[in-house]
Amino acid sequence: MGITDGMKGTMSKAVFTPSSLLSFRGVLHLSQIILSLVTFLLAAFRGGSSLSYWNYAMFTWSFCPIMTLIITITEMFKLDLVFNGPCLDWPDFTTGMAMSSTLMTISAAIMYGNFYACLDCPYGWVVTVFAILCSVVYTLEVMKDKFLDKKKATYLAALPGFWKVLEAFVSCMIFILLSGYSNNLALVLCVIAYAIPFPVVLLIIVINILKKLRTCLPFNLDRFVFIFLIVCVVLYIFAAIMWPIFSFIKNPRPIDCPRWFCIWAEQFMVAFMTYVNLILFSVDLIFTLLGICGFKRT
Repeated sequence: MGITDGMKGTMSKAVFTPSSLLSFRGVLHLSQIILSLVTFLLAAFRGGSSLSYWNYAMFTWSFCPIMTLIITITEMFKLDLVFNGPCLDWPDFTTGMAMSSTLMTISAAIMYGNFYACLDCPYGWVVTVFAILCSVVYTLEVMKDKFLDKKKATYLAALPGFWKVLEAFVSCMIFILLSGYSNNLALVLCVIAYAIPFPVVLLIIVINILKKLRTCLPFNLDRFVFIFLIVCVVLYIFAAIMWPIFSFIKNPRPIDCPRWFCIWAEQFMVAFMTYVNLILFSVDLIFTLLGICGFKRT
């Protein structure tokens, strides 16, 4: 009865509050949604491309405003009071989503500008400017949450969770850049090494966000994460050795390879991102082992 009464009391606070849209946070959310949709429509009107970069940018400019819209509607109806506490830490979730959206919109703006903005492409510059504005408004929300409001971070907006977000983000960049590997067994094995950690990282993030789900696990999550990180480091060490060897030995950069696109340049960026993620997983493993920076000791 106590739990039911508590839920009823919380639900009674869920009322429609359109005035939340007039706050600084509400204006930021509306700006994010409008700018993202305008950028999406401008890029779609220009025309599509078979490149994975264009697909990633279009996904970013649709996913980010959808998540922002969901958060805005939830807060406008005060449903965050229902979710916060028993299900998840709402301020931590929203700040973490803003940080993730910032990463995605910045990378999308850089990629789109690199491929479609040029001296003879004024329309590409228009889309790039709107893409940069998208990243700016998401960055403003992160700065507001972290430095002005000083929201308390429990996982996603704290170092442990955001470290996982970075690992997943770099993995996405690797998947976008992958090319020219299908006829080489060693490179295929590297792709498998990239693919194994990615879904598990996402699963760890989801479990830590949903408090009830974590309490239902039949095993200790911290120990599982520690073992998982060891496996990730081993896999990325393998890829960090094999990918450069089988991509670049006796395969110098072609003379006709432009700076913005060719298979060799993409393979080079995959190698670079491999080392970035190897560093991220290694530091994450050390932090987990020492039980510092917000990681709970087992």
